Amino acid sequence: MNSSNPFKNLKADFPASIVVFFVALPLCLGIALASGAPPISGLISGIIGGIIVGIISGSHIGVSGPAAGLAAIVFAAIASLGFKDFLVAVVLAGVIQILFGVLRLGIIGYFFPSSVIRGMLTGIGIIIILKEIPYFFGYDPVKGEGTFAAIASTFSNINMGSTVVGIIGIAILLLWQNILTKKAKIFQLIQGPLVAVIVGIIFYIILGGSESLGIPTENLVEVPLTEDFDSFKKLFVFPNWSVITNPEVLVTAFTIALVASLETLLCVEATDKLDPLKRVTPTNRELIAQGAGNMVSGLIGGLPITQVIVRSSANIQSGGKTKMSAIIHGFFLLISIILIPTLLNKIPLAVLAAILFLVGYKLAKPSTFKKIWDSGWMQFVPFIVTVLLIVFKDLLWGIGIGLAIGIIITLFKSYQNSHFLHKERGGNDNTVKMTLAEEVTFFNKATILKELDSLPRDTYLELDVRKTSYLDYDVIEILDDFKEKAQNRNISVKLISERGTVENPESYLEFFKLRQKQTS
Repeated sequence: MNSSNPFKNLKADFPASIVVFFVALPLCLGIALASGAPPISGLISGIIGGIIVGIISGSHIGVSGPAAGLAAIVFAAIASLGFKDFLVAVVLAGVIQILFGVLRLGIIGYFFPSSVIRGMLTGIGIIIILKEIPYFFGYDPVKGEGTFAAIASTFSNINMGSTVVGIIGIAILLLWQNILTKKAKIFQLIQGPLVAVIVGIIFYIILGGSESLGIPTENLVEVPLTEDFDSFKKLFVFPNWSVITNPEVLVTAFTIALVASLETLLCVEATDKLDPLKRVTPTNRELIAQGAGNMVSGLIGGLPITQVIVRSSANIQSGGKTKMSAIIHGFFLLISIILIPTLLNKIPLAVLAAILFLVGYKLAKPSTFKKIWDSGWMQFVPFIVTVLLIVFKDLLWGIGIGLAIGIIITLFKSYQNSHFLHKERGGNDNTVKMTLAEEVTFFNKATILKELDSLPRDTYLELDVRKTSYLDYDVIEILDDFKEKAQNRNISVKLISERGTVENPESYLEFFKLRQKQTS
């Protein structure tokens, strides 16, 4: 494919960009709603994700924009800092991501256990669902009202029009997802979320003035109108740089950078697998692209950006070939806020809530809980702790404690388990064979010492280190100390290595030093 000519595949990229635009438009508005941010901020970040990130990124079919996975962080940060102070954190997060890319930390995702990453995504999915319940039923939460308090207030403030249009929206989404997309390609090109939004607008136009099914204006999207260049300039909000040294801003920036990078890298991995041409995205360049996008987004009033699997998969399914489809969809979003803001302001928030219910459900499917439960307690404990702390505390606590528990479990099993030390009886009753694994660290000291001390008198020990590429100095010390104990208990040792065998070696330390020199 000739990358020097970006228009070569325009015949495939242009139709795909239209589909991606129709998917992105309701999601940009919905994620802004879930984040407690102005709707225009979601559209701004969608534009930046398409155009700026699209141009810099090395991904051929990945599409970036505001991400549901960051909604919980953004909501808490805006509530605590205010929107202008929060924008400073977004810009700084972009700087940190660029630094990640320059330092070649594109492999950062591999340092987090999959149980913690799944727990993070599941917890975020649950939070999205909980936060959208009030909007679905037509209740606009009071500023500063907690998630569970808002849900409690919802059921005494239900708006029937919002509720009905929300239920219709969910019905359309389920019908599209489970039945229609399997019937004909047209239903893959025209996406369910767009149809739900159009039906919601029609519902409001026809029944907006109805006494029983009317929807108040506070339960509609509110995008500023752009009648001229001056009003267009007012769409943008700029950061309050006076708080740049505020510790809370710095912590928020690092949290956004870390989570956005993880979410992007997970999406890149999934998107590359879906790419029919099996192209590989350079992850370090992707982090730099995302960082640049977040810097620009934060500078003009947008939300944090990541590569997003929903838009990326829609791009692939629609036949997108190059990054031009992502870039063009960004221009379509820009045109929409200039030409049709009045129409956007007729979208009921309940429809966006319905869309986000499905987004949250996909992140927190019950099958995920079952799958991880079936994987064993070592996977389930860090997963469920991460989920609970994210839902009832905050995301940073969830990831941090989940990661700590994952590490503790690994260290405990390493200490407790003898995977590093396989012991078997030989053909002779008094022969014991021990085979050390590929890597033996100081965490295995206690296990190895216990096994050696438990050997009975008159044992013939065959110690096989042929597979061992790394043996910690602390473990070698234990073997050297064991020599005297072995003599006192009439235990003979045969050391088996790739160099041959040694009976009762004089010094294990010297042996392994020599062995290391020969293999290096």
